[in-house]
Amino acid sequence: MSLSVNVFVVDVDGKRRVQDVPAGRSNSAGAESWRTRVWGAEVVRSLGASFFPVLADADLQVDPAQVPEFLRECLLLRENLERIVSETEPVRTVEEHRGAISERLAIIEEAASRAGAMGGGVLIW
Repeated sequence: MSLSVNVFVVDVDGKRRVQDVPAGRSNSAGAESWRTRVWGAEVVRSLGASFFPVLADADLQVDPAQVPEFLRECLLLRENLERIVSETEPVRTVEEHRGAISERLAIIEEAASRAGAMGGGVLIW
């Protein structure tokens, strides 16, 4: 199993509608084990992150009004990528671990940017 990141919009009837992933894009947010190994890791918590650590116990829903704050948290993780890499256990090499985290974070950032542009929210599940 793996985590997915998706954009949703809320219809006038209040129902959440998950949007299709654009052609040529990925929605991979990491392996299921990343809920605790990366996104919910102590190092991420120690940076002051509040959204990503939710994944350790549940799926994450970022409501439309929270997307700008979520993007700031993505930037916080990006700025501290080396610390996250060094304080989480790699499955393979450190370089592959760094690349995987950076790539998945970029996918999440892109989804959050799309969500913000359309007035939607973000799901990581």
